[in-house]
Amino acid sequence: MTVEAHQAVVVYPGGIRARYRWAGSGQGASVFALSEAGGALHEYGPRVAAAFERLCRAELRVESPAGTWAARFASPLFAEPAGLAWDAADLLVVAYGFATYGLAARTGELRWLHRSGSPLVGVLWSPRLEHVLVQAEVGTFALEADGEVRWRVAHSDVVAAAELVGGRLVLTSYGGLVAALDPATGRPASTAGP
Repeated sequence: MTVEAHQAVVVYPGGIRARYRWAGSGQGASVFALSEAGGALHEYGPRVAAAFERLCRAELRVESPAGTWAARFASPLFAEPAGLAWDAADLLVVAYGFATYGLAARTGELRWLHRSGSPLVGVLWSPRLEHVLVQAEVGTFALEADGEVRWRVAHSDVVAAAELVGGRLVLTSYGGLVAALDPATGRPASTAGP
């Protein structure tokens, strides 16, 4: 039985067109069946697990004025990859499963890899920040351009959603509680309940 891969196309500033494809465990063939030829191919699956081929797989293909490249990822859980262009650092930051990848925007080469102990919810950035925010289910991380952790905050409830609103990082828990952090420092900005 073949499962059709999911697909999303995102256009980032600077003429960067990214196509994400992903599928569940053992379905790498459906993800890579429509892989296009040309450009460098980076396989990052082995950085997650030795038996990465049996895991959930994702592929990112980038076309830009600087050239074409593709990167492949692996995850022990089914997840939609999330990414953003961090132009000030010349990075594409991709969150998939439990890992966040800092990729050179022009080549796809891995600059850094950050692992989380819980599944990732998303990745956020603003030109007003000197770091990128990685939101996991039970923690928030601020990562520098070189992948170093600037600050981290642990959460007692599972975070289901995160967004930057009004200069704050607003977190909504699975139970419906809402909390806000200062995205520059990670300190509480305000809290509210359902």
